[in-house]
Amino acid sequence: MGMATERMLTTPEVAERLRVSTRRVLALIQAGRLLSQQYGRDHVIKESYLKLVEDRPPGRPPKPKPEQSNGKKRGKR
Repeated sequence: MGMATERMLTTPEVAERLRVSTRRVLALIQAGRLLSQQYGRDHVIKESYLKLVEDRPPGRPPKPKPEQSNGKKRGKR
């Protein structure tokens, strides 16, 4: 019995499935939250790897409110 080959997805396909931008997919890869294989400058992701990030909340995490910050202010220079 041979193993079935798993479908490989491109970053645009993953972005569409996760309803995020391709930049966000690349950020998930760089953060180590989404495994990929790199071919040249392109990444491909096994379809089963989407389970690693499917329970993440949609959108950006909220910024901390001022009372939650560590007291340091960051200003523009």
